[in-house]
Amino acid sequence: MRGDPALEPAYIAAAQRLVERGAVAISSTCGFSIRHQRAVAASVNVPVVMSSLLLLPALLRQSAPQAKIAVLTYDSAHCGEDLLGIDDPGQRARIVIGGIEGGKFWHDELKRPAPPTDVAAIQADVAACVARLRSAHPDIATILFECAAFPAVAPAIRRVVKLPVYDITDLCRMTMASIA
Repeated sequence: MRGDPALEPAYIAAAQRLVERGAVAISSTCGFSIRHQRAVAASVNVPVVMSSLLLLPALLRQSAPQAKIAVLTYDSAHCGEDLLGIDDPGQRARIVIGGIEGGKFWHDELKRPAPPTDVAAIQADVAACVARLRSAHPDIATILFECAAFPAVAPAIRRVVKLPVYDITDLCRMTMASIA
């Protein structure tokens, strides 16, 4: 999460091994891996989608100019502007970031060994974060889950908030559908 640059060679080596074994695309289980997107994509000859954050430019373009996009992350303290890939200050102002830090799932994931994934805890933590963000920013029109654990609760969150919710599985499905 903190973005240790020393991990990049391991990401590259893993991607190359996967391609050698027949992988036709590369993804990641952590949206913070976007830090290694450029290097991994340059190291293999298959599509690379390391994070749902790659969707941000498209989501900004598909939304009304005044609409905001909520980026929900595991830990907002580690989701800096450098990860968003949005240089235009006007576009950047349309992105609000919220994290589930301090919630049950967040605490569970920090335990070693981590207990079994508690989907109800993820849903409760994510729903609470969305409620906080929407209270502070009523003009949120789209939600983007950065964390790869959140897709498990995306359908439930969509039903509750009645907004489009995107995640890494959407990006992976699109990528896999494009491969002949």
